[in-house]
Amino acid sequence: MDKNEIMLQGFEWNLPADGKHWDRLASMALSLHRAGVTSIWLPPAYKGTGGQEEVGYAVYDPYDLGEFNQCGSVRTKYGTADQYTHAIRTLHRFGIKTLSDMVMNHRMGAELCEKVKTHVVSTDNRMEIQPETQNSLLYTKFIFPGRKGRYSNFKWDSHCFTSVGYDKKDPDHHLFLIDGKSFAPDVDGELGNYDYLMGCDVDVNQRDVKKELIRWGMFTLNKTAVDGFRLDAVKHISAGFMEEWLSALRKKTGRELFTVGEYWSANLASLLSYLEEVHYSMSLFDVPLHYRFHEAAISDGSFDMGSLLNDTLSKTQPDHTVTFVDNHDTQPGQSLESFVSGWFKPAAYGIILLRGQGIPCVFWGDLYGMPYQNIPPVKNLRLLMRACRKYAYGQLYDYFDHHAVVGFTRIGDSEHRGSGLAFLCSNQGDGEKRMFVGQEHAGETFIALHGGFPPVQIDEEGCGTFQVSERDFSLYVPAKARSNAPVFAVNKDRLISEAASA
Repeated sequence: MDKNEIMLQGFEWNLPADGKHWDRLASMALSLHRAGVTSIWLPPAYKGTGGQEEVGYAVYDPYDLGEFNQCGSVRTKYGTADQYTHAIRTLHRFGIKTLSDMVMNHRMGAELCEKVKTHVVSTDNRMEIQPETQNSLLYTKFIFPGRKGRYSNFKWDSHCFTSVGYDKKDPDHHLFLIDGKSFAPDVDGELGNYDYLMGCDVDVNQRDVKKELIRWGMFTLNKTAVDGFRLDAVKHISAGFMEEWLSALRKKTGRELFTVGEYWSANLASLLSYLEEVHYSMSLFDVPLHYRFHEAAISDGSFDMGSLLNDTLSKTQPDHTVTFVDNHDTQPGQSLESFVSGWFKPAAYGIILLRGQGIPCVFWGDLYGMPYQNIPPVKNLRLLMRACRKYAYGQLYDYFDHHAVVGFTRIGDSEHRGSGLAFLCSNQGDGEKRMFVGQEHAGETFIALHGGFPPVQIDEEGCGTFQVSERDFSLYVPAKARSNAPVFAVNKDRLISEAASA
């Protein structure tokens, strides 16, 4: 992907279920490009059990992109199949790559029950499996009556799953392993084995299922022309299968297919181990960094800012990292709620957008606000996005050497005239820091794009003393850069209109 990319998560949980989101994204393509967005992670586009109300993760039929009358509607929450493919084509015309959100772990909403022998499993320790079998009545047979075999005539039944969370004959228990099946060993070890997450757990290593999932991947690429994938819940899916799936699609298409996986764990060692298991065939979201941001934001100044980047994926494996501040799972009201407080969020975005360690992902709810919850857009986020594309080049120098005031610089490069920057943030008290911005800037003046401080003269050693206010950030750039036309001119009226309709 391009240098100084900015990924946008193109949705939040509480978007209106008006069927207009794909059209909305198409209409916004120009301004997204101007704001610096280079790729967009699209929400799950296929039919879920909630039909036109479904966010997308309760997967029913992955081949129904809003084309068939199933689950009570033809369209999905976001629109129809035609609107979806039109949005992707439009985004492509403005140089914005698209990522399809692929949910492979589970299926939900089967039409028919099957009589199946199962073993009761402890929900607290999935290694505790009762040896005796029982006769269960499971919703595991999917017939997709609205699609009638179009695109795929694959039959999903109990042979395709390892485990389920509901037995009609035994509603008191909540996890059942299908007799003859076993949990995948190459998954996260939480709860003993975290193969099962919800619904009917797909047996990705069953031969016919594996072929079908590869077929579905090819269908997605051919039908929609997306450029890559966001993989949901990879900690619950066989690592060996995920690598095989990606390898098969790349071989068949001859394309890069940039892919980022969601491995939800704050444990850096787990993420590093997974990257090794899949032989670095994908990137991962930097979940540990998100939790560091959250901890800093709620600590009332007691968090050691010097340790902010410790034990994070972006610091350890920046070439295989997508950084983020918040997403649809961490926003208020969601199961993983850990929303980064508003006062700290601009500083957090400055860190992921300007340091150049990993690909930064901007959350829709932070860029446009979340009207459903009366949460406004993040202040200065657009400024930081434009700064990423215009100034954030050259070697990085970190100054995470103080418990309250930390910063970094980028010295710029010859390919981007006027590039280079100095960034500071504080979680308590005003502060200042002498930082190196490069000897090539000696004698130049840096001005504050944010912070309200006087210009800084760079000395003969290439250093300047930069200031920051309490619980704020400051951003300085070369004064000569301000005489250049901005790389991305933004139509303010258009953006205000978009934010109001988003």
